[in-house]
Amino acid sequence: MPSTGKMLIALGIILVVIGLAFTYGPKIPWPGKLPGDISIKKDNFSFYFPITTSIIISVILTILFSIFKK
Repeated sequence: MPSTGKMLIALGIILVVIGLAFTYGPKIPWPGKLPGDISIKKDNFSFYFPITTSIIISVILTILFSIFKK
C-alpha cells in the first residue's frame, strides 16, 4: 500500500493539472490535435498517427508509475 505522503503528493499534482486545464483549457491543443501529430487526408484515404500525444501519455504514465512503485 502506498504511503499517505505519496498519495497526497499525487493528489496535489492531479489537482494542479485540473486547475490548469480549467484556467488555460481553451488555449491548450487537446490530445489528438497537438503539433507533431501526423494527419494525412486525401480523397479516399486518411491516415492519423498521434505521435506527440503518445509521447506525452507515456511520460505521464512513467511519472505516475515511478511515484507509486514499491
